[in-house]
Amino acid sequence: MPRRGGAKKAKRTEPPPLDLARRIVGLAEDKKAADIVLLDLSPLTTLADYFVICSGGSERQLDAIADGIVSALRDDKIRPYGREGTPASHWVLLDFGSVVVHIFTPPERDYYGLEKHWAEAKTILQVQ
Repeated sequence: MPRRGGAKKAKRTEPPPLDLARRIVGLAEDKKAADIVLLDLSPLTTLADYFVICSGGSERQLDAIADGIVSALRDDKIRPYGREGTPASHWVLLDFGSVVVHIFTPPERDYYGLEKHWAEAKTILQVQ
């Protein structure tokens, strides 16, 4: 006879948002991402607590940065809620809930101007 209630789903556990954001910055650095910025959006919106914004010089590098972040965090049982865009679109977005990662080619990053749009956000970290 089957058990009532079925199997319990494992609860998703994540590090504190700032720790996760800093880890993502380090993983992006490992894949040679350029001009990495960590913005604190928590006082401004409920969209996310932090944005990590970085650049890659080619479609291949965008893919390597995104895959490197996802793969390393998967080892820690942390998975993105969503992944949008493709390297061919020159913008890849990884949604980790409290942390959203934007990986651009430099022209797309300039065009969309997220840092200008969120100019009121505090810059926690900037890595050239």
